[in-house]
Amino acid sequence: QVQLVESGGGLVQAGGSLRLSCAASGSIFRNSLMGWYRQGPGKQRELVASIISEGNTNYAGSVKGRFTISRDNSKNTVYLQMNSLKPEDTAVYYCNVHQLRRDYWGQGTQVTVSS
Repeated sequence: QVQLVESGGGLVQAGGSLRLSCAASGSIFRNSLMGWYRQGPGKQRELVASIISEGNTNYAGSVKGRFTISRDNSKNTVYLQMNSLKPEDTAVYYCNVHQLRRDYWGQGTQVTVSS
């Protein structure tokens, strides 16, 4: 059983930075897909970024060049470095692991960007 715990959310001014972390307990395979999703007020959940390995990443167009996803397999942890934050980045951010045809989700962490 995989459990995910996010941390690092908070309130930041526009232009600021935050770093989200997601620690996974249980067995995470090195080639499992790990990612971050977000759900803003009144919006559907959307993919922000995903990673299989360094150099094998995918980003939503709205965050490309501002956000960086990375993972540390020795710690079963995935990170999301968010720079140049905008008010439209305000959302609950969820960690996701896709492994053996199952999806696992964290409880979410709130990110609020003030203008």
